[in-house]
Amino acid sequence: MTQAIQKTLRDSAGMRWTALLLLALAMFCSYIFMDILSPIKDLMQETRGWDSLAFGTMQGSEVFLNVFAFFLIFAGIILDKMGVRFTAVLSAAVMLIGAIIKWYAVTESFAGSGLDTWFTENLNYIPVFDELGVSPFYEGMPASAKFAACGFMIFGCGCEMAGITVSRGIVKWFKGREMALAMGSEMALARLGVATCMIFSPFFARLGGEVSVSRSVAFGVVLLCIALIMTIVYFVMDSKLDAQTGEAEEKDDPFKISDLGQILTSSGFWLVALLCVLYYSAIFPFQKYAVNMLQCNLDLTEPAADSFWASSSVTIVQYIIMLIVAAAGFASNFQKKPATKYGLLGISILALVTYCYMGFMRQSAEAIFAVFPLLAVLITPILGSYVDHKGKAASMLVLGSLLLIGCHLTFAFVLPLFEGSAVGGVAIAYLTILVLGASFSLVPASLWPSVPKLVDAKVIGSAYALIFWIQNIGLWLFPLLIGKVLDQTNPGVEDPTKLNYTAPLLMLAALGVAALLLGLLLKVVDKKKHIGLEEPNIK
Repeated sequence: MTQAIQKTLRDSAGMRWTALLLLALAMFCSYIFMDILSPIKDLMQETRGWDSLAFGTMQGSEVFLNVFAFFLIFAGIILDKMGVRFTAVLSAAVMLIGAIIKWYAVTESFAGSGLDTWFTENLNYIPVFDELGVSPFYEGMPASAKFAACGFMIFGCGCEMAGITVSRGIVKWFKGREMALAMGSEMALARLGVATCMIFSPFFARLGGEVSVSRSVAFGVVLLCIALIMTIVYFVMDSKLDAQTGEAEEKDDPFKISDLGQILTSSGFWLVALLCVLYYSAIFPFQKYAVNMLQCNLDLTEPAADSFWASSSVTIVQYIIMLIVAAAGFASNFQKKPATKYGLLGISILALVTYCYMGFMRQSAEAIFAVFPLLAVLITPILGSYVDHKGKAASMLVLGSLLLIGCHLTFAFVLPLFEGSAVGGVAIAYLTILVLGASFSLVPASLWPSVPKLVDAKVIGSAYALIFWIQNIGLWLFPLLIGKVLDQTNPGVEDPTKLNYTAPLLMLAALGVAALLLGLLLKVVDKKKHIGLEEPNIK
């Protein structure tokens, strides 16, 4: 057999990275929809009557079915039996269906409809779940929030299924190659969705001077249609790869329930899974409240209505600058010539400073928090490449936890000291948010590529599913807890921009402490059992 015949799509760097781009763009769109209401929490209270408890309950509902109906476990089985491409398209379709339901729930058409009446009169008591205190609804919860929660549950099933599918897809296309770099790059691009959401959700909600929260959600729905198209294109590419290699993992090596024993008996797996739930519970739920937290702690004054800084065009300009920050910073990682590398890095830093200046002039908490993933986009490929060639994944998990703790304590105690200082408060906010983004890149770049070292190849999908299921317990619980803690520690506060966030931030910092302890324990176990987490992926 000649070399030409042996060469497959996977052997082509261009095709490998094209497959990655398709998966990453689908996740980019899902990340936008995931937090589509986060930057407009205040508008949801003003226009739909969602207080912090209703908002937190709805946000936590995203992962309810994954946790309590064990959908993620079934998703892992589907992935192992049906393969990456089928599951990718299925997950995108499920996300789109849930998104459409959520969109309708916040439209004017829903208000006063028969569905509005039904949801108002029903789902106020859920047997067993109410007794256990884990119901996704409660008596007095606005009907629009209940129906939105139903849609968000369906979206969440598809979103988490997509997460494990993308991880498995990257393993399939990049194993033995630059896998950590690929995973880090995918997460970097996907996380631009967070920034995009923070910039454009308020933009569409206030477009034309008339507030309409449904426009923001509709924007997310359109992007999920694009995500579905991306997964279909990936389906075609993946089919061609299997035709070339003769791989048919779901047929040659079918999943068996007994195989879960390989996963559940691994101490390294459990440490990674628990560290994952603790760390991510301190990040994703925080994202849903971060803009409101900044509104409550920063002395922001809206610019004059007739100024450039209050216009719609400034949003577009700032987003273009954000893309320059991300693109130039990301591309600098792949340049071999020092002049080109540092030139791109300089452009990225200059654009970042410009972006931050514009966010300050706009006096917009949404634009300020949107800087969150930008440093991650810059350094995640560096970290991924470092893990590929040098290792030290467990050490990166420890460092990421330390940074996480410091950031939440800064938000809790340092940022409030600068209330009244327009420049100082925003500067502290920007610096802390950027460091938090850096922490958020340390963990995925090191955690996800470590999973294939812990379990057999044929149950990687199920291993990712179990980790995501455990993670989802935290992602369901902590948005709800933050909402409850906010209501209990702010009795009688009607203004959604005057809440005290100290207690929720301390709770999130405590999660970071627990993650740090597990990270240190993981280093000990890795050294004792020679798991290889500190070793490079490319040998």
